[in-house]
Amino acid sequence: MPTGSGWSPRLDYMTGCTIVGSRNTPVNQCSRPTGWFGRFTLWRMNSSHSKLTDWGLGHISMENHHTILDVGCGGGRTVSKLAAIATQGKVYGVDYSDESVAATKGTNVRWIDLGRVEIRHGSVSDLPFPDGMFDLVTALETHFWWPNLPGDMREVFRVMKPGGGTLVLIAEIYKGANTMAARFAEKYASRTGMSLLSVNEHGELLTNAGYSDVQVIEERAKGWISGVGRKPIANS
Repeated sequence: MPTGSGWSPRLDYMTGCTIVGSRNTPVNQCSRPTGWFGRFTLWRMNSSHSKLTDWGLGHISMENHHTILDVGCGGGRTVSKLAAIATQGKVYGVDYSDESVAATKGTNVRWIDLGRVEIRHGSVSDLPFPDGMFDLVTALETHFWWPNLPGDMREVFRVMKPGGGTLVLIAEIYKGANTMAARFAEKYASRTGMSLLSVNEHGELLTNAGYSDVQVIEERAKGWISGVGRKPIANS
């Protein structure tokens, strides 16, 4: 592909974030998958993020009766994993990409038919859910694409149950990580639109949005990061 398209083969290989289109109107197939290329990207997400998801979810406790939201549900693999755990609860997925909504529904047909999963089209900046609905909110490889990260963290906070609702952010790239993928992501952040944060900045982000019991965990050898916070009763 010509360099004038704004695409970098190294960026695509290292971060999985393919930029297609003109320099003035790029389409990021990770932040908002579209068309056949977007469908391929979603398939690749499902196949490549499974171990990362398991690692991130291993830092929190989930009950089988929990009501759970996956923000930026992508290809739907995380929703499926969550539904297998919340056997007496319900899992919701939300994404602002039509392709992602369709892909997640396709991946979770059985759970949807059983009434255990529901997928909606919507933005993290204006979640289509009432206050205090969720025991757990997950965000896998997505928070660095959110359009207004501090404000969007507060919007997620709004829909969490006070006195125990948990948010977990999971990513395989963060600022300062000692991996080639992270270094490339930082180098091309202005092109991709990624908002990369350091370990300390992840903690500050959660704390400033009102979360308590904040933890930020690294898997340094792999460049993985997980940020966990809870919604206290006092801020309900």
